[in-house]
Amino acid sequence: SRSGEPDIYMTGAYQCWDYSASDYMVDLDAFLKDPAKTAADYDYDDFFPGIVGALRWDRVPGHRVGTGPQWALPIGFEDNVLMYNTDVFTQFNVEPPKTIPELLELAAKLNEFDGKGTYGIALRGTRNWATIHPEYMTTYTNYGAVDLAIEDGKLVSKVNSPEAVAMTDMWVQLIKAGGSPTWSSYTWYQCGADLGAKKAAMMFGADSTGYFQSVPGASSQAGKIAFSPPPLPEGKSEIKSNLWVWALAMNAASQHQDAAWLFIQYFTSKPFQSWSVTEWKSVDPPRKSVFDNPKFQEIIAATPGFKETFEATVPGTTVYFTPNPYFFELATEWAATLQDLVAGKYKTTQEAMDQLKVKMDKALSDVEVNE
Repeated sequence: SRSGEPDIYMTGAYQCWDYSASDYMVDLDAFLKDPAKTAADYDYDDFFPGIVGALRWDRVPGHRVGTGPQWALPIGFEDNVLMYNTDVFTQFNVEPPKTIPELLELAAKLNEFDGKGTYGIALRGTRNWATIHPEYMTTYTNYGAVDLAIEDGKLVSKVNSPEAVAMTDMWVQLIKAGGSPTWSSYTWYQCGADLGAKKAAMMFGADSTGYFQSVPGASSQAGKIAFSPPPLPEGKSEIKSNLWVWALAMNAASQHQDAAWLFIQYFTSKPFQSWSVTEWKSVDPPRKSVFDNPKFQEIIAATPGFKETFEATVPGTTVYFTPNPYFFELATEWAATLQDLVAGKYKTTQEAMDQLKVKMDKALSDVEVNE
């Protein structure tokens, strides 16, 4: 609002691309670097670099996050990992898959593991951008694929590259082999609920989704959900995860910026975030010292593999999408293409991704990249 209200608002990284470009956001570096306004023990460097860095951007479409003004500060985040039911894995004498071929094989093997209505792996599938950004984009990135690139001063789609097509073809196979029969209606909520109800043997996606099913009293499978890093393509060893982050930003029209900064500073501080994870069991903490808090370590020790998976995944967790003004529209069109592929509306994955590229390039045709 240009009226100055609210002074503070919650945002994610993707929203920053719209809000900052429209001058709705304050560059928080001015406050962070002012010792008269920021506590000496605030410790910006305590944030995990990929998490806080995802909220930096230089406002040039096509330029990656991580440089430029600090538009917001994180209060929580999700990375994307594999979660599974330990009873089912024990029953079938199987181990968490480390590679994509192992994941495909296991998802098919565990389909209908306890009869009709149970299935191998929960994945998001709605015709919405939120289907693309978590586990799909994580795997897409681990295949070495990128969404967009700058060519001759223009942003162009790369969704029909060999890596992108191979990954998407595999994803369609995974959904068909072990996904929910109603996959196309699945969001964060349905995936987590099915893991917690022992309808899904595995879930690939936001770690908090499975974590909130695993705490005592949260679901029938609490205490029986374990965590493992995202499976990688054969020959790959570096784990990358696309990021979802909750963050606080300041309205550029605020008439109370010093007070707003005190609010943001407090809720992103070590003391508050430590209280949040230890007293209210929230995850994931964006600060290393908070993650290392002995009381929090004791809490997460009750969830098998959570600590080890977090530590293996967080170094490579950030936003891997290319900033652009049409992110939500493009990612939603991408999800629609994925649904149509699963429904058999294309002869090949290459054909589908070629057509998606044409649509994306058309949408991006008015974006000038002034480097």
